[in-house]
Amino acid sequence: MIREYRSEDRESVLKIWLRASVEAHCFVEPFFWHERLKDMRDQYLPNSETYVYEQASKILGFYSLVDDTLAALFVSPQAQGSGIGMTLLQDAQKRRESLSLSVYKDNCRAIGFYHRCGFAIVDESTDPHTGHRQLTMCC
Repeated sequence: MIREYRSEDRESVLKIWLRASVEAHCFVEPFFWHERLKDMRDQYLPNSETYVYEQASKILGFYSLVDDTLAALFVSPQAQGSGIGMTLLQDAQKRRESLSLSVYKDNCRAIGFYHRCGFAIVDESTDPHTGHRQLTMCC
């Protein structure tokens, strides 16, 4: 079930974000993600529209929207490949007429996922925080 994020979901969401970020972005040093945990907790989550995927009282994934931007879409590494990401993305697409997102160019798995969901690459730039190339995708 997808539902709105509540403050008591914070630690579960942060754990998913950190684990999935480290795993999906092996080209970025893990300490980078650990250093961003406070920002995620104190800035990003409180300032976004976030929804969680919950099953058997356990949060398995979430997404965050900021205006028409999909700012985050993360699924617990143990639950990846089970359709949760697709379910979350489809829910986000129902809430907006169009969506854009940024994804690291080296994250081939995510790029393929977004292509399958109808997103197209519209721009390429350098992430000022990591120095890695990132793609802007829209649908």
